[in-house]
Amino acid sequence: MPHLLVFSHVRWNFVFQRPQQLLARLAGRHRVLFIEEPLRAAGPPRLERSTPMRDIEVLQPHTPIDAGGFHDDQLSVLRPLIHGHLERQGIGDVVAWFYTPMALPLLSGLAPHAVVYDCMDDLASFKAAPRQMRQRETALLKIADIVFTGGPSLYEAKRALHEHVICLPSAVDASHYAPDLALARDREVRRAKRLQGRIPAPRLGYFGVIDERVDLGLLAHVADAEPTWQIVIVGPVAKIDPSTLPQRPNIHWLGPQPYDILPQLAAGWDLCLMPFVIDETTRYISPTKTLEYLAAGKPVVSTGVHDVKAMFADVVRIADGPDGFVDAIRATLDETPMHRAERAADAHACVWRYSWDETAAAANRAIEAVLARRATRIAQRIAAPGAGTGVVPTPVATPIVAPLAATLAPPADAPAVAPLVAPLTAPLATSSALAGDARNPSVGAHVDFKVASA
Repeated sequence: MPHLLVFSHVRWNFVFQRPQQLLARLAGRHRVLFIEEPLRAAGPPRLERSTPMRDIEVLQPHTPIDAGGFHDDQLSVLRPLIHGHLERQGIGDVVAWFYTPMALPLLSGLAPHAVVYDCMDDLASFKAAPRQMRQRETALLKIADIVFTGGPSLYEAKRALHEHVICLPSAVDASHYAPDLALARDREVRRAKRLQGRIPAPRLGYFGVIDERVDLGLLAHVADAEPTWQIVIVGPVAKIDPSTLPQRPNIHWLGPQPYDILPQLAAGWDLCLMPFVIDETTRYISPTKTLEYLAAGKPVVSTGVHDVKAMFADVVRIADGPDGFVDAIRATLDETPMHRAERAADAHACVWRYSWDETAAAANRAIEAVLARRATRIAQRIAAPGAGTGVVPTPVATPIVAPLAATLAPPADAPAVAPLVAPLTAPLATSSALAGDARNPSVGAHVDFKVASA
């Protein structure tokens, strides 16, 4: 099988999230080369290699260029580094997989068997996004064979821009967060206790990246509204000034912590928070932590994020405005035992619908369908040299269905599960221009990208 050549704005060792969850599972079928954004370092350009997991190699470029990310100034240095590594390792068959369109020019000189765009965020709306981001995404959408989206709002935003957009919501490793299993891991339990054991209850917890999407003013409002509530924040600070973090006796900033102890930390919380701002930066987010909180058996209070309301309104308490958020926390903490048990049962049924194993399997089926169409096209050309190069109808593909069955056994009283959004049951296109066509030169042909600055 071809290698997955992944270009990512998220570093492998940053926060264990969608890219790591998917690629860790796809590595059982494909070798993965995970290419991070470059770091500035003195001396000649080089690639630092690491192998965090079996069949996954992380390539971290180090260059002397003072330009962040996959900046234009980096491209002439990065291209020979990456292409040279592929040549030395004898890697010729690749599927190019993008998390950031900014890396698109690095495909110049390569002939990938397929191009995948896993659109997990609307990066162009992020703080200090490169001005070329939207333009390069447009170019990526023109040559991609498959576009995955991390939730229904992104699907709606991209579906008219590409033929093969598949809504593939983020999922959860339910067994990792299951309370009984988490509390049986003594070493992780001890580490969590050292971090938060002295913090009194009730604890209101958050884990994840702390950036411009987190409503810091809302956190301060909650802390001031009820000083006995202890707010525990776990995660790295990114793209914002750490001095802007609100400081209160009842807000505890624990910093970034390993994925391995997040379940044990959450086990010690009374409820979990999703205090996101509601603006353009969060218009298309579909927080992975929603399912992780629910799998940990915790009640969740969230601001009105679109995808959270669309997918989880029946199991997550949604609040509007600072005072409404405080009221929602208070109502959750005051739940009766009967209401708490009902909520937990509903949450468990919801978690059962989503599995990273099933999500990765759906992604792999989509990739294999593209590769099969390419092989069919090549075989047709060999069998009939000189035949026309028009569009050839392809067989109806197996529908790519959202991961509605998790590795956990469903609860006995779990209701029948219907797809949450219509596009989750949409099949891949039944006919299209095949790989190598002039309209889609991304597969089996040299692609020379010349992306101008916006």
